[in-house]
Amino acid sequence: MSKRTEIATLGEFGLIRHLTEKIELKNESTVKGIGDDAAVLDYKEKQILVTTDLLLEGVHFDLMYVPLKHLGYKSAVVNFSDIYAMNGKPKQITVSIGISKRFSVEDLEEFYSGLQLACDIYGVDIVGGDTSSSLTGMCISITCIGEGEKGKVVTRSGAKDTDLVCVSGDLGAAYMGLQLLEREKSVFKGEKDFTPDFSGKEYLLERQLKPEARKDIIEILEKAGIVPTSMMDISDGLSSELLHISKESNVGCCIYEERIPIDYQTAAMAEQFSMNLVTAALNGGEDYELLFTVPLTDHDKVSEMKGVKVIGHITKPELGNYLVGRDGGEVELKAQGWNSLSE
Repeated sequence: MSKRTEIATLGEFGLIRHLTEKIELKNESTVKGIGDDAAVLDYKEKQILVTTDLLLEGVHFDLMYVPLKHLGYKSAVVNFSDIYAMNGKPKQITVSIGISKRFSVEDLEEFYSGLQLACDIYGVDIVGGDTSSSLTGMCISITCIGEGEKGKVVTRSGAKDTDLVCVSGDLGAAYMGLQLLEREKSVFKGEKDFTPDFSGKEYLLERQLKPEARKDIIEILEKAGIVPTSMMDISDGLSSELLHISKESNVGCCIYEERIPIDYQTAAMAEQFSMNLVTAALNGGEDYELLFTVPLTDHDKVSEMKGVKVIGHITKPELGNYLVGRDGGEVELKAQGWNSLSE
């Protein structure tokens, strides 16, 4: 039987010390980390970027099939993704968690091991946070602080008519991974001796349980000397994010179904579920890929970039936002991505 240490035996400050005592600082901008009333950061000539993400058990994650180490990793990465989406670099995070008595110290060690792994891979410091008891399951709030170069921070509001619309990676896989997990969970409820069947679907599970932020794309753009005119990460679905850029930039857009990048496993899973593949790619969400626009003059550069696909172009606002199907027909884009407040 695995060891279980009750959190009450350590107390709040003892728990924080236990989980964070081995953290080593990596960034010059981190002057003072965990252990005082506030962290001390020094950015000199850089612009500071700040983002916060809240994850609630039963709304954003299900611990029946999400391992705590994966949850820690994903909790950090989704915040890093927001900073990269501003053409910035994440440097520090604060981590606040609410926990009930069903969690042990070992459970939180698992969560923090995933958190620390993400921070080690992406070069980010954990500099503070808070813990509290929770009566409604586990809740996680992470704030990420990043830096951006003056004149190179990218928002949603800079897209211009004739700009190219680009995406990194492929879309819809995280959503199909979620559908797969939910299916196996529903089968599990009715069987005592149950072994889920995930063979050949590992990519979909990884995209859902252990997503990656596209640090590599930011580095590729920087190396090519390209500063996107607008950018977002795809957390709520391609369609929703495109409409955000269109609204904030006061433009329209036209994208092409045949150009939307989709992995083979995603297509096979959609067929198995009798789901519309394009709908999954447009509205699935949680891909954490980058959606960005660049001037038409950068066409040759972005076309040669590994992991980047040009899927359409920006138009005048009066032309609206449309998807052109394989048959040439046009469908108006709608914000049908996931919305936690609509439940």
